[in-house]
Parts: sequence; structure tokens; C-alpha cells
Amino acid sequence: MSASYAQVLRIPYARRTFATALLGRLSYGVVPLSVMLAVTRASGSYAVAGAVMALFGATVVFLAPARAALIDRFGPPRALVPLLSAYVLLLALLTAALWRPGAPPVLLGTLTALAGACVPPLGPTMRTVWARLAQDDKALLQRAYSLDGVAEELLFVSGPLLVGVLVGAAAPAVGIVVGAALMVAGTTGFVRSPAVRAVRPAGSSPRRASGGRRVLRRVHRPVVAAAAVGLALGVLDLLVVVFAERHQHGGASVAWVLAALSAGSAVGGMLNGAVNWRTPARTRLALLTACLGLALVGAGLAPGLGTLALVMAGAGFFVSPAITTAYLIADAAVAPESRTQAGAWVNTAVNAGSTGGTAVAGALAGQLPVAVCFALTGGVVAVTAVLVMTKGARGRGALRGGTDREATPVA
Repeated sequence: MSASYAQVLRIPYARRTFATALLGRLSYGVVPLSVMLAVTRASGSYAVAGAVMALFGATVVFLAPARAALIDRFGPPRALVPLLSAYVLLLALLTAALWRPGAPPVLLGTLTALAGACVPPLGPTMRTVWARLAQDDKALLQRAYSLDGVAEELLFVSGPLLVGVLVGAAAPAVGIVVGAALMVAGTTGFVRSPAVRAVRPAGSSPRRASGGRRVLRRVHRPVVAAAAVGLALGVLDLLVVVFAERHQHGGASVAWVLAALSAGSAVGGMLNGAVNWRTPARTRLALLTACLGLALVGAGLAPGLGTLALVMAGAGFFVSPAITTAYLIADAAVAPESRTQAGAWVNTAVNAGSTGGTAVAGALAGQLPVAVCFALTGGVVAVTAVLVMTKGARGRGALRGGTDREATPVA
């Protein structure tokens, strides 16, 4: 396994580019929590904080494909620098507004929503760079995507921990400043990498990047599967809390269960990247999604929190491999000029599914036993896997052991 991942990091410029991208992406785990804490403190209202964060999440998630289209159209340096400038300026204005209590909620919501609209898409862009660095080596690209996914999982654990340290010593608004600084440092180093500068923008190519709807039609299969995985994650976040409360356990126990989910995902992601698969990617995606659904059904049968933690570790084992496989299929379904958009659609599906899953779980948890909620969610995820496989069987051009590419090139 170590040799496989070492091979990825030995690619020229890979370590430098990946490190700077991760530095900037750490901001994704720092800024949202810092904004929520700062808004709560400044407004004194959980309702205002919830509304502001909903606006931020909506613009971050649903405008991600549009930001990715800018990367494909103009190239990473020309697109990321203006996005970074606007993002940092808006965060600075938001920090100033939050420094003292009393800022109008409309102002806070507007600044936060605009900041979310300008978040530099370092994740999708890094995956585009990985595709170029791998030079059409599907096994190497799979390892690169797996490494990227596991690292991102760890960042979303590390970010809140960093915020916890910061708010223990300073006002929550300081976390926004630190998050902005991380994004500046990471993005600046990222765009200066020769590997990033070598990515050809669609504007200089004889073939222009496809429009968003056309890209979505190409990648609808992995997008649907990714949405199901996101749904599962969103439901789990809330149902674990409900399960712990009904078994009379505190918040610390919830953290351990969710940590088991993340640990399982990290292990699964690393193992997935180390295997030279001979099964078509669309088949793997369906099987991984189905296994996740079955694990959720089993979670409802857990007699206690310790057993639930073990089941969550098992469920997590399929999460990162499923998302990584979805990225691989999306990458192969479009021309290089549209790769960033394709990856962004998968990312958007995961985040949108997670948001919807949390909302659905909140509505169901008060009406149904938690075991039934787990079973319903697992059933939806498993049915989605069947649909993905059924659509895949009607598709064309599956590559053994790699990803699926349509026979007709994207214009």
C-alpha cells in the first residue's frame, strides 16, 4: 500500500501542489464554524445564526458548479485569484460587522451569502490537477483521488479542533480571520505551482468546456450515487445524537461514534486506492452504495452505543471509496476541458444530500423509532444503488478496472 501512495507523491510537483491545496482547504473546516459562533455571539440568537449559516451553505453548495465552470473556462490561476480576492474582502467585512454586537441580521446574511458564493473551489481544482498529473494512468489516478479524499476527511476533523483552540483564547471572529489567512496562503501557493499553471483552460482549446446542464447529463449516474451517500451522512449526524439521548449517553459519546465513522471512511479510502480493481467502476459504485445502505439498516439493530460505533466504522468503510469512485466515473465521462465542473457536481451532490438528509432525519426522528429511521435511510440508499446499476447497464463504454467513458467525445 505504501508503495502505491508513495508513487503518487513522487510525481513531479505533486507534493508541493497537494500540500498548498490542503492548506487552503483547511479553511473549509474553520470558517463555517467560526462564522456560526461569531454570529451567535453578536446577535444573541440561534435563529439568526441558523438562517445565516443556511444562506452560506446554500451559496457554497449550489453555486459550486458555476465556480468550477470558471476554472474550466479560464484556467485555475485566472479564476482562483479573483474568487480569492472577493472571498477575503467579504470575510473581512463580515468580521468587522461581527466584532461588536448589534449588526443587522440582513447585513450578516448578505455578507455571508456573498462570501459563500466566492469560495475558491480548491477541492475540484486539485482533482483536475491530479487527473493531469496521472497522465491517463487510471490506477495512479485512483490512488491520487483516494489519498485526496482521505486527506479531506481529516481536514474536516482538524478544522473544528483548530476553532476550538482559537475560541478558547480569543473571540470567535478571530477564527474567521485565521480561516481567511489559510485560504490566502494555500491558494497563493497553489496557483504558483507549475502543475496548476500547466492546466489548459477551455478558452485556449479548440473544444470549449460544456455547459453545466450538459455536464450534469454526462455525470448523472455518479451524482445520484453521491447524493445518496450524502443523504446517509446527513441522516447519521442527527440519528446518532437521537440514539445516544434515548440510551442516556452524553455528547462526548456521540463524538466517539462519529469519529468511528470517519475512521472507517479513512481506512476504506486508503484500502480502495491500494487495490488495482478489475471490476468496472460503475459496478463498484453500485456495490459500495448498496453496502452502505445495508450497514445503515444494521445500525438500527444495535443494542447500545458501543455496538453502534462498530457498525458506524463498518458503514464508514464504504463512504470514501464510494465518493472516490463517483469522482473517477465523473472525470472519465467528460472531456478534460470540463473535468472541474464534473467533480464539482459530485461534490455538490454529496453536500446537498447531506443537508437534505439532516432535514429529513429531523422530521422523522420525532415521529418514528430511531431503528425505523435507520432502516428507511438504508433502504433509500440501497434502492439508489440498484438504480445506478440499472442505468449503468444501459450505458456504453465501460472500461474494465477503470472508469466509464462515453463513446462520443464531449464538444
